[in-house]
Amino acid sequence: MRSRLLGLLGVALALAVAFAVRAVDDGALRQYSGTALYASMIYAGVYVLRPRTTPLAAGAAAIAWCWAVELAQLTGIPAELSSRSILARYALGVTFDAADLAWYPVGVVPLVLIHLFLTRKFHGLTWADGRARR
Repeated sequence: MRSRLLGLLGVALALAVAFAVRAVDDGALRQYSGTALYASMIYAGVYVLRPRTTPLAAGAAAIAWCWAVELAQLTGIPAELSSRSILARYALGVTFDAADLAWYPVGVVPLVLIHLFLTRKFHGLTWADGRARR
């Protein structure tokens, strides 16, 4: 239950930061921070759905999801859905941008590294073997 709550907190934090940036900037910072924060939100969302997921698996799932959504934009289906719903616009985007493919890992990789560090620090795991110290 704690992992799900932390995941929800992470989703809320990523959304809050993204909307705050949108409120103060309308240029590249808005575009690319939004892309990275979307990926961060997806990473946190993995823990809402599957709390026992490892950081590496959650990171891989988040990046794969983001890339799949971005590539789906090449079909025009997300654009059509986005024209009908603001939620679809935020969740699926509208147009393909190849730069976004590089920005998704920027939002996920630091979280994976921090998560791995904290997991090892607080659960007594070593970097070398991933097992508990005796």
